[in-house]
Order: sequence, then C-alpha cells, then structure tokens
Amino acid sequence: MEYYLTKKVEGDFDEIIENIIELLATHGFGIITRIDVDQTLKNKLDVDFRRYKILGACNPRFAHEALLKEDKIGVMLPCNIIIQEHDDGSIEVSTINPANSFGMLNNPGLNNFADHVKNILTDVLNKL
Repeated sequence: MEYYLTKKVEGDFDEIIENIIELLATHGFGIITRIDVDQTLKNKLDVDFRRYKILGACNPRFAHEALLKEDKIGVMLPCNIIIQEHDDGSIEVSTINPANSFGMLNNPGLNNFADHVKNILTDVLNKL
C-alpha cells in the first residue's frame, strides 16, 4: 500500500497546476502554501533540478475535524500535492494517500475520514 496517489498527465505544466487548484476548490480546498522546489534548489544550492512544485492544500472543515480526532495530525497537514516534470518531459501529479498515511496513527476515529479525503483526492487526479 502506497503512501501516495499518483497520475501521469499531459498538458502544459502551469495549466495543470491551475486545473488542480480549480478542482480542489470544488471540494472546499484552498492552496495555503506553494513551494517551487526547483527554484529553491537553484537559489540555495545553485543546482539545476527538474520542474517540481509542492502545493499545500487545505480544507479548513476537514483540518478541524482531523485535529479534533488526533491533536498531532498537524504534522501531516496540509495535504501536499506535487507536480513534477520528468527528464522525458512527462508530467506526474502525486498526493498523499490519507487512508494509508493516517492509518499508521492507530486511531480508528480517522478511518472513515481518511477514506473520504482519499476519495476526493482520487477524484481530483482522475479529472486531470
């Protein structure tokens, strides 16, 4: 069982990011962080790295519910989504699989919640 969900997609890198943001919004998620890994590595280490972006997506209602069930779950929030362009030009979008990653917490109160969030993230990937 993987800790992530992933899909290869076709299209313009920046347009894919905008599509992800729009699809997430239909499920109540907003983007609260955006990390340009490739730019950060260039600026801090002067190394070239493939296009690699991390979007931190948060649905405040879901975050609140999760925090009420498990006070330290914040270490797994927000739901990170990565968009990366591989050397062959293919683009891959990946996100956390909450059903598997939250499962390690041994908190049965999170099971249905994690499955629900997983279904939403799967839906977003499927619509790309």
